[in-house]
Amino acid sequence: MDALTLARLQFGITTVYHFFFVPLSIGLAIIVALMQTQYVRTGNEKFKAMTKFWGKLLLVNFAMGVVTGIVQEFQFGMNWSEYSRFVGDIFGAPLAIEALVAFFIESTFLGVWIFGWDKLGKRAHLAAIWLVAFASTLSSFWILVANSFMQNPVGYQIAESGRAEMTDFFAVITNPNVLLQFPHVVLGALTTGGFFVLGISAYHLLRGRHNNLAMFKTSAQIAMVIGVVAVFGTMLFGHAQGQRMADTQPMKLAAAEGLWESEDPAGLSMFQIGNEAERTEVFNLRIPSLLSFLSYNTPDGMVRGINDLQAQYEQQYGPGDYAPPAIWLTYWSFRAMVGAGVLMFVLGALSIFFCRTNRLPQTKWLLRVLLLAIVLPYLANSTGWMLTEVGRQPWIVQGLMTLDQAVSPNVTVEMLAISLVGFTLIYGALMVADIYLLQKFARDKGNEGAAPQTTPKTEQPKAALKGAY
Repeated sequence: MDALTLARLQFGITTVYHFFFVPLSIGLAIIVALMQTQYVRTGNEKFKAMTKFWGKLLLVNFAMGVVTGIVQEFQFGMNWSEYSRFVGDIFGAPLAIEALVAFFIESTFLGVWIFGWDKLGKRAHLAAIWLVAFASTLSSFWILVANSFMQNPVGYQIAESGRAEMTDFFAVITNPNVLLQFPHVVLGALTTGGFFVLGISAYHLLRGRHNNLAMFKTSAQIAMVIGVVAVFGTMLFGHAQGQRMADTQPMKLAAAEGLWESEDPAGLSMFQIGNEAERTEVFNLRIPSLLSFLSYNTPDGMVRGINDLQAQYEQQYGPGDYAPPAIWLTYWSFRAMVGAGVLMFVLGALSIFFCRTNRLPQTKWLLRVLLLAIVLPYLANSTGWMLTEVGRQPWIVQGLMTLDQAVSPNVTVEMLAISLVGFTLIYGALMVADIYLLQKFARDKGNEGAAPQTTPKTEQPKAALKGAY
């Protein structure tokens, strides 16, 4: 492997690993804040127990996300120095705001929330967790502002030095791409939090004899509603992103559909076997006209194929290969993301149905499926980012800079190989620790914070005790 391939692999592993923790932190912070709001509003100790139980899991996940995120940012200067030099004036601004404002608020008030139980007033303590939820969501906004510039560069000019310089900060933060990507990611995070809570609640409902079963029934009810609404919203914004992709990143759309030749009307591919070397399809099962309908809200409409776009980009940008490096990865990432989303919606709707008929605790097969379904949002999140990032390649900034122009010239294959192996081993150990801690706290029966169980005093037979001393 060359240095570029190793740098891409290292950043890809770091990004996917980091994004295992980010959506759960955002989604779970909001859910915990809602639970604590119910406690402050009603005074019901059950909601206090719920807040403390799910809050522990939030803390474990938050700590892991911080560790992996710091390493990710170092790579911009180490492995991708040419990229940082070219776009640092624009890319650095939202990252700096995220660190100095959003992350500062998030980490500070998370500490206040942890140590503020029984020390702050109920409403002040509640405000702390809502500030954590707000700041974690705001943090994702600034990260997505930076990423959206890579997908759709706006508000800049190319200076005499050859660097991209910001000319309009407002245009950068209101990038049409981020206006769709941000709600899509936040709703995906709520989906992750909802199905995480629902799956663990299902585990406790399966255990049956449980002195805190009511808490997990209520947790499941809250989670299933949040999960269904959030996953539906995620799909709506994902659809809007797909339509925008047809205009701004047609090569990514063509790769996601394995569409080698332009079609009008274009069918939606359900299963394809393609020959990437010859850029032809061997077998393709399609639903006629559906891709055109999804792209333009009409059964007719030209969707350009990879080969036509390649010819256009060669004329526009010069010789080179402008198709993503792994069409099969982009193609199947899209189907895994959509498939996981549809399955979550169906499972969430089934859960609501059985809950409304008071049959959820007795429906053991559904509870087992919901426990396993914890992996579905992680699958959707990871494959969604693979589609977003791999599908944009060979561009690192769409239309402005390619990956081979962005990699650090002084980083050798040996350096990258050693650091890649080191990161992988460290991340593997952290993942083992994270899974251990999450399952350890998830198995707890959630008694902390619950109303103390008082044992009724036994009436002493006074007459029988007379003369006993």
